[in-house]
Formats: sequence, structure tokens, C-alpha cells
Amino acid sequence: MSGPARDAARTGSTRVRAADKVDEAHLHEWVGARRGVEGFVEPRTAVSEVTLLLVAHDGEWTRRRVPGVKWAHDFCNRHQVPSYDAAVVGIPQRMRDYNSRMKKQKAADYEQYKPRET
Repeated sequence: MSGPARDAARTGSTRVRAADKVDEAHLHEWVGARRGVEGFVEPRTAVSEVTLLLVAHDGEWTRRRVPGVKWAHDFCNRHQVPSYDAAVVGIPQRMRDYNSRMKKQKAADYEQYKPRET
């Protein structure tokens, strides 16, 4: 059995990419460009390291791997963003609503360009 890749951590029988500076830079940029952001720290799973889910006031969201749970909460504290353990509180309804709106918009955009049957 081979060891983990240099940029990944070994989790059970799968390899997952570890958090890196690109992930951190994305989170800094994202939280600075939106208002009403809350952070949801998602625990490590068999296929993913700890992730930080950021959700804006309108439900727009982003998710990135982070070095750990403490790092995620510290990141949120530094940016004055409330943070929660997603395993305890779940994800906010506004995120699900946003995903539904985006799906409907995508379907409407598709219908607009769909060839018409004659």
C-alpha cells in the first residue's frame, strides 16, 4: 500500500486533497465580497477533510477544505462571521432555496436556447 500523496491526506481507503493556500485565499476573498455571511464547519468524513461552508444572506454559498475545525472557527472569528458546527445545526434553508432558484434559472435559460420542434 502506498502512502498518501504529498498534497493529500489518507482517509480510510481513499485519498483526499488537503486544504491549501488557494482554498484559504478563496475563503478570504469570498467572505470579504459578501454580506450577512455565516460559517458552517463540516466534520471530516470518509471522503473529505474538514470543510468550511460559507453562506451569504441571500443563500449564495461556497465550500472549501480547511486545515481543521479550530482553524475554521478562528477564521470566522477573525472575519466577524458567526460559525456553527454543521453536524449539530445543519445547513440553512436559505442555501437550499438559493440552489432551487439557480436550478430553475438554469432550466429557464436552457429552455430559451432549446431548439424548437416544428
